[in-house]
Amino acid sequence: MTGGPVGAALVTGNTVVMKPATDTPWIVRLLAECFRDAGLPEGVVNFVTGPGRTLGQALIESPEVDGVTFTGSYDVGMKIFRDFAARKWVHPTILELGGKNPAIVSRHADLERAATGIVRSAFGLQGQKCSACSRVYIEEPVYDALVEKLVALTQKLTIGDPTDRAVFLGPVINQNSYNDYKHFCEELSQAGEILTGGKVLTDGEFAKGYFCTPTLVANVPLTHRLWKYEMFLPITTIAKVENLEQAMREANDVDYGLTAGFYGSKEEVKWFFQNIQAGVTYANRPQGATTGAWPGFQPFGGWKGSGSSGKNAGGHYYLPLYMHEQIQTLID
Repeated sequence: MTGGPVGAALVTGNTVVMKPATDTPWIVRLLAECFRDAGLPEGVVNFVTGPGRTLGQALIESPEVDGVTFTGSYDVGMKIFRDFAARKWVHPTILELGGKNPAIVSRHADLERAATGIVRSAFGLQGQKCSACSRVYIEEPVYDALVEKLVALTQKLTIGDPTDRAVFLGPVINQNSYNDYKHFCEELSQAGEILTGGKVLTDGEFAKGYFCTPTLVANVPLTHRLWKYEMFLPITTIAKVENLEQAMREANDVDYGLTAGFYGSKEEVKWFFQNIQAGVTYANRPQGATTGAWPGFQPFGGWKGSGSSGKNAGGHYYLPLYMHEQIQTLID
């Protein structure tokens, strides 16, 4: 999240200040050390850490800051956008603000591939990634068969110490997320049916962290607020739809537009790409239904409430976001 924008800013001739999220400062500090050890002059790359509401706000308001790149929640990103816009003139603001990423599954889909891709995308990194698959719309003829596969695969996932290669899910990031998980599961259990998960783990080694079971929820009314709210947790809602047109309407009926996935025939894939409102899209991908932008190969960014520029990081149009265009005319 830090390396890409910082690299783009540096290669286009800027100096940078890196401020990581309060809960995860160490990896960015190590990145700062890498830049230092590589020989960048003093002051080109700067590292600070602290709360967003104080230190982050001070950076936004500083007259020495000419532009901002932010990855995080929609609410925080929109506040940054508005605060930065209140300055003396317009400054570049590059935002990546999360997602509520759907996967659509056709009656013609390879269900093994769909199940594998959805589970990997939904629960990798405990679902705490902006590209997690948090909504699944399945055509009625294959709904029961796919749900059975999804539940079986989810129940096989291992939970524990994430430094152990055999473990798929570690703890969620902090107590606030842990409490959110419990509240969301309670709300969803009252609105629909929890097919698997929905519990926190507290016994034995699980008492030492915020461990949450991967959760699949069905039969939640499509009008329920959590179909559109980014939970950022290992919780995925599943719906049965009559046809692909209904699935597409529901998939696009959110404020976000980051990533999306599809499983179906080649003809249906073309239709999906033409109609889905998202910046990064995948079809028939078992490695991850909505997750998996490959650094160095695949640009990454979103539409609507998921991004401010319409240009994807790592793409051909990303570097110009960190530059000013100047037209020079000389008459001799």
